Amino acid sequence: MKNVVVAQSGGPTTVINASLLGVVEACQSYPERFGRTYAAYHGIEGVLKEELLDLSAQPEEELALLRTTPAAGAIGTCRYKIRPEQIEDLERIIEVFRAHEIGYFFYIGGNDSMDTTQKVSELAQKRRLDIVCAGVPKTIDNDLGDQEFRLIDHTPGYGSTARYWAHMIQNLNEENRGSSRSDPVLVVQAMGRRIGFIPAAARLADPEREMPLQIYLPETGLGLPELAKNVTQELRRSSRVIVVVSEGLHVGNLGTQKDAFGHIEFSSSQMPVAQVVVNYLNNRGLLARGVARGQIPGTDQRNSIIYASTVDLEEAYRVGQQAVKIAVEKGTGYMATIVREPGPAYTISYDKASLAEMANLERSFPKEWIAPSGIDVTDEFLRYARPLIGETGPNVPLVDGLQRFSRLRPIFAEKKCPGYVPSGYR
Repeated sequence: MKNVVVAQSGGPTTVINASLLGVVEACQSYPERFGRTYAAYHGIEGVLKEELLDLSAQPEEELALLRTTPAAGAIGTCRYKIRPEQIEDLERIIEVFRAHEIGYFFYIGGNDSMDTTQKVSELAQKRRLDIVCAGVPKTIDNDLGDQEFRLIDHTPGYGSTARYWAHMIQNLNEENRGSSRSDPVLVVQAMGRRIGFIPAAARLADPEREMPLQIYLPETGLGLPELAKNVTQELRRSSRVIVVVSEGLHVGNLGTQKDAFGHIEFSSSQMPVAQVVVNYLNNRGLLARGVARGQIPGTDQRNSIIYASTVDLEEAYRVGQQAVKIAVEKGTGYMATIVREPGPAYTISYDKASLAEMANLERSFPKEWIAPSGIDVTDEFLRYARPLIGETGPNVPLVDGLQRFSRLRPIFAEKKCPGYVPSGYR
């Protein structure tokens, strides 16, 4: 038997721990193949620092609660990129895996995480070590995959964030209806960097297009002058308007920060996009009494379990199980995938794609799903996204009126390797 390491990387999602539970329980179903299952505490950094949380020693109740525990508080995540020149880090990973008799490595994450998994797999093969590496897809942005949706239809995490935005826009519409005499324009900022899948989900709140709703995706290239013109036209028609802007909308220099992967972290900007839009509209003057107001939902978009899609939760769990199945049957170098079957009914199957193919692959919002107006999405996108948000909300355990989340015990494997400082820290 070989031991297992599972880890999470990048921004968390509402359903990331459902995938973690899927991996753990699938490994438990192969007692003759898998030994102990460890979680690398805070992603690949936990491997480098030899911080391996023993999941095999956890109470069953706490493991079961992972299914409805959002974000990454259970085992931690990280944004640590292993670059090609960081050979020392890669060698350290192999050293830790060898010391703890690790034969399987499952990494839950996006495209950069798949790149790390691929690097570890390749080095293990060069060292002729029997280590199977497999990826578990995760991202709220839905940007992991090919433009044709052939390799993977959608990523776990997106459906729940889409559901969040469908409900959020319903609530904001009630706010705007009631306050429009003094606040006729409400500007709301969505996550997703420069990929438009998340702001596009706002249309799910109003598929019949009865709201005065405008959606600005970064893929359209529209800027502030076009936005102001569109807002003015809608104010003439409806006397109010809800403007959903992507955090990656092109509005000038925002004073943004970047993470270790080189991705812009818009939520760390000196000036958020929504505030830039609000300032521009108010300084320019509205064709209505009152002012534009802004709202910027933060990371609750990816950690509010009450908004989770039950479809998303189930798929996240199953894709974790699929990764283990692939590792057992096919060996190293694959990521589990979700494939949509043809036909009017929403039906999926679970498959695989090579890590080499998925590593650093980024999908943008399809231009054919952008409405001719440039400020809406098509019905084809709604047909794609509507099944992902499900019909009902999750059953979250409550104790004394508060959500009961998993609390894993701090039981770590005994360290067997010399102390090590990750090269990215130096």
